[in-house]
Amino acid sequence: MQLFNYFRSSASYRVRIALALKGLDYDYMPVQLARNEHFKESYAALSPARLVPLLKDDERIVTQSLAIIEYLDELHPQPPLLPGTALERARIRALALDVACEIHPLNNLRVLRYLVHDLKVSEDDKNRWYRHWVETGLEAVEQQLASHPATGRFCHGDAPTLADVVLVPQIHNAKRMDCRLDHVPTVMRVFEACMAHDAFAKTQPSACPDAA
Repeated sequence: MQLFNYFRSSASYRVRIALALKGLDYDYMPVQLARNEHFKESYAALSPARLVPLLKDDERIVTQSLAIIEYLDELHPQPPLLPGTALERARIRALALDVACEIHPLNNLRVLRYLVHDLKVSEDDKNRWYRHWVETGLEAVEQQLASHPATGRFCHGDAPTLADVVLVPQIHNAKRMDCRLDHVPTVMRVFEACMAHDAFAKTQPSACPDAA
C-alpha cells in the first residue's frame, strides 16, 4: 500500500493513525501542500480533487480520509474502529463527523489561503476565524463526551475508535494555532489518553519523514 499524504494535514494524520492501529505496513508518499505539489498533473491523475490523503492499494485507489478508514476497517476488521451495535456505531460516526464535517472544512489550507489571497483578510483575522470555528466546534464535542455514559477512557469506551482517530489530529492543529482548550476538559482527557498510545504518538506530524 501507498499513502499519499502531507505531514501537517489532519486528514492524512487520521489515516496514519488507522493504519498504525491495524498494524498495516505502507509506503509513505509525501505530497508537499506548502509547495503546491497536489496541483501537479501527475497527482491530479490520481486525485481529481487534488486533495490528500489518497490510499493506493495495489491498483485500487481510495480517497477521502473517512472513506479510506472505513475501507481499511472492512478489509482488516481487527481491532474494530466501529465496534458495537448500530446505535453505538452511529454515535462514533457522529462524533467523527462533528470534527470532519463541522470543524475541519472551515479551516483547511485551501480555505485559509482563499481568505488571505482572494478576500484579503489579514493574518490576525484569519487566525481569529480559525480559532472561532475550532473552539466552538470542540465545545459541541465536549458536551457530547461529558454527558454520555458510553464515554470511557476514549471517546467511546476504553479502546480507540474512529471518533478518536478524527479528534486527535484536530487537537494537534488547535494547539499549533494557539486555540483555547481549557473549556473542553473531557476532550483533552481523551486526547492525552490517545497520545499515550503508540499508534497516535508515532504517526503525529513531528514524527513524519516530511516534517519541516
